[in-house]
Amino acid sequence: MTDGPEPISADALSALRRELADLREERGSVAATLKDVDAVGDRADEADELQRATEVTRLDQRIAAIEGRIRAASVAGAPATGVVGVGTTVTVRFDDGDESTFHIGELADADDPDLVTSDSPLGLALLGCRAGDTVAYRTPAGEATAVVLSLR
Repeated sequence: MTDGPEPISADALSALRRELADLREERGSVAATLKDVDAVGDRADEADELQRATEVTRLDQRIAAIEGRIRAASVAGAPATGVVGVGTTVTVRFDDGDESTFHIGELADADDPDLVTSDSPLGLALLGCRAGDTVAYRTPAGEATAVVLSLR
């Protein structure tokens, strides 16, 4: 892990910008359904209104987090070559001898089985590493290690 903002690839930065645009659109749609406090009717209406207000707050928090990461990315610059960063594809050998190749990303994607998020235990351990480094990280089964074989 680096001391400053984590480097981010152009693809990861583009994905963050797309997510930000989607969130802003969703927030606008949800906020448009909020009513004036005096216009709220029965308890069911109040509950619906509270749920929408809570959703706007959640969206605002995620928007703020992404905006901060985008600002930090402009400071961080491009990922260093030869060092694992967001957007790097890395091959590792695990304790059991299995080898796996995956890429480090910022956004979880259930449709991408080859993605390890940068904030996961393995992702955090790999950030800043070079080929040949051994990393230790925690799994639900306990401590584990992996050796970085290559990256691109």
